[in-house]
Amino acid sequence: MEENVCLSQEAEPPGQHAGMTGLALDELIQHTLPSSHVAPATTGITSCVFIMPSRGASTCKPSPRSQAFRKQYFPEATAAEWNDWRWQVRNRITGVEMLSRILWLSPEEEMAIHLRGEAIPLNITPYYASLLDPMDADQPMRRMVVPVMAEFERARDESDDPLAEDHDTPVPGLVHRYPDRVLFLVTGFCSTHCRYCTRSRMVGRHEEIHADRERWERAIAYIENTPTVRDILLSGGDPLTLPDETLDWLLSRLRAIPHVELIRIGTKVPVVLPQRVTASLCHVLKRHHPLWMSIHFAHPEELTFEVSQACNRLADAGIPLGSQTVLLAGVNDNIETMKRLVHDLVMNRVRPYYLYQCDPITGSSHFRTPVSRGLEIIEGLRGHTTGYAVPTYVIDAPGGGGKIPLLPGYVVGHDENHILLRNYQGRTFQYPDPAATAECEGRV
Repeated sequence: MEENVCLSQEAEPPGQHAGMTGLALDELIQHTLPSSHVAPATTGITSCVFIMPSRGASTCKPSPRSQAFRKQYFPEATAAEWNDWRWQVRNRITGVEMLSRILWLSPEEEMAIHLRGEAIPLNITPYYASLLDPMDADQPMRRMVVPVMAEFERARDESDDPLAEDHDTPVPGLVHRYPDRVLFLVTGFCSTHCRYCTRSRMVGRHEEIHADRERWERAIAYIENTPTVRDILLSGGDPLTLPDETLDWLLSRLRAIPHVELIRIGTKVPVVLPQRVTASLCHVLKRHHPLWMSIHFAHPEELTFEVSQACNRLADAGIPLGSQTVLLAGVNDNIETMKRLVHDLVMNRVRPYYLYQCDPITGSSHFRTPVSRGLEIIEGLRGHTTGYAVPTYVIDAPGGGGKIPLLPGYVVGHDENHILLRNYQGRTFQYPDPAATAECEGRV
């Protein structure tokens, strides 16, 4: 066990512990569990307790690509360590020295990593790094996780909190915008940082709120005292970076509230850290049904052998899975890529749920596409593939307006007795609806 629990962002050689240590992670979550789940530390560190390891190791089988990557860049790591999600978190790539041993960095990438400033810190799991093209800086997965200088440019109408979540926060860590549901930000920690993160104002910057019991208790008390809340979305950061025991404790507390009907988890862990989806995690989640999960997928190449195993394990545990995809320039902003993604998702029992227009977060203009591109993609899916594979295209309205769905112009006109509709082939059809003609005049 390491004795240095500094949250340093300095690079360390492959095979060594980089970023936050496993002990530091444990310290951050120590106050969220009942005393029966914690044990005194034996490392000699003053006033430190840590979470007992979760029972049940991952049985996720690594792909040949992952095995080759481990042997080349993490030769000291055993196969068992590589397959341990805690090892993956301890060995995250956090600095230019370490990343440059894996990738040829373009001058723009290298400069952006050195500059850092107010941008989201560099943070990539070894597993996800194995998916990155070592020579192509324009590879979609690489664009999503490696900084570039465009992040330091603030375009017009961009802001650190474009959705005004802080405005709708009655207690720290809880966003109450819609009448019957709340967003519970249970952690500020992610195992891998997306460069377009909507919550870059908090993710990776305040590790001390990885799991703050006092904040959780205040949020839970608010939910208990607000009987209109029937639906809770756990997000952050990433809730699945919490240990099994911590998740079980939190879910149990929420499930004990009589008016809470539905709990959802928003996560990217199955994509960037599939080793986390262990049999024991699924056992914990299964105890708290009805439980739904929204997974952040962005590109078909993320659906690897390991990720497929993780999704199928969650589905086998009876958890309905949906995907939330952000439309990103140079990543997935064309019909063919999106069609490959949604087809692969459905084959892995993940229902494409939302396609988000990229939020105007500070430094994200190089990722945003015209809204017309999103409409074009939806039109290229609707009627050309199964309806289960077509997500709802939404803009999360700046200023706290909530999600607004967008559709291509399928209603093209009306006459005295009909609404005129355009189908996926471009053909026009009449639907008899004379009573709606007056309404249609103001809508078309």
